[in-house]
Order: sequence, then C-alpha cells, then structure tokens
Amino acid sequence: MSVSHSESKGLRERKKMQTRLAIRREAFRLFTEQGYAETTIEQIAAAAEVSPRTLYRYFGVKEALLLSDDHISPTVEAFANAPRHLSYVQAYHHAVNEVYGALSPEEREDAIAGQQILYQVPEARGLLYTAYLTLADLLTEALLRRPDGPADEAERRVMAGAIMGVLILTAQDTPLPEAAMDRALSILDSRLS
Repeated sequence: MSVSHSESKGLRERKKMQTRLAIRREAFRLFTEQGYAETTIEQIAAAAEVSPRTLYRYFGVKEALLLSDDHISPTVEAFANAPRHLSYVQAYHHAVNEVYGALSPEEREDAIAGQQILYQVPEARGLLYTAYLTLADLLTEALLRRPDGPADEAERRVMAGAIMGVLILTAQDTPLPEAAMDRALSILDSRLS
C-alpha cells in the first residue's frame, strides 16, 4: 500500500510539530528547574533528543523557544479572510477564536507554558515587543484585503495598533486571556462603531 503525497506531507508536518513541541516542552522544563540564563541550547537539545543543529533549524535563537510564532500567520490569514460583514475588530476577534480554538490540548498547553515563562524572563521582553510590532505590520497589510480597511497606510497602522493595544493589555502576564480579550475587543469595537 503506497502513501499519497498529501498523506506523506501531512505526516511530515505532524512530525515537525511534534518535534517542535518536544523541544519546547524540554526547554520549559529546564528553564523552570535551572533558570532561563543557566540553561544552554546543548542541554535543551539533549533533553529533547535532537541535535543542537536541529534545535537551531526549528528556532534560530534561544529566545525564540519562548515565543511560538506558529499562530501569527494563520491568525493574520483568518483576519484577512474573515466574513466580510464583520468590522475589522470583529474580524480579528473571529481570527483569534478560529486559530486558538483549533489548538489541540497539547498545543494549548505549550502556548500557555511558553507565554508564562516569556513574561518572567527579562531577556525575552525585546522578543515579545518585536513580535507585537511584526503582528501590527502584518495586520496593517492585511487590512488592505478587508472591505472596511482604509487605503491610507497611517489609518491602517492606527487600526492595527488599536488591536495590538488590546492584545498587549489583556495578555500581559496572562497567557491566552480569552475572556478578557473577548471583552476588550468588544469594548474597542463598540467605541469605534
């Protein structure tokens, strides 16, 4: 029995995701036991049973272990492709619910663990700030694909910044703050309507 190309691609993607989760899980365990600064890439790789080279291929730098960027692109795509009758704030809310609602229990646990440590590690604050700016830039561009997204870049940046403000304020020290984010986005949407 042969495996189709799509089945083998699906298997490869699942194996990659499992490897990423295993590396992050071991990194989080070691960060908790030893401290972030005291934990080396070599220790993480050994604990996850991968080579340091494999770890670098998946994450690039140690700080990137704390921030799972696996959800950024799907969130931006879901935002751009959200139902056209939704306002841009509602579209972002829809996108977050779609992407994070589809996480497996293991993926959800991984995202929460990474965010909890991220907020505790001073060395990673710059990475978090950069991730917020990257998401704001991506939302600014995605607004061009929304029917209510203005052509003026400054206006799109302000809209993306307003959404990022909600994200920053609700997520600070609170991983996956679904209820708080739902409420904050509803407030933003009602005030902008």
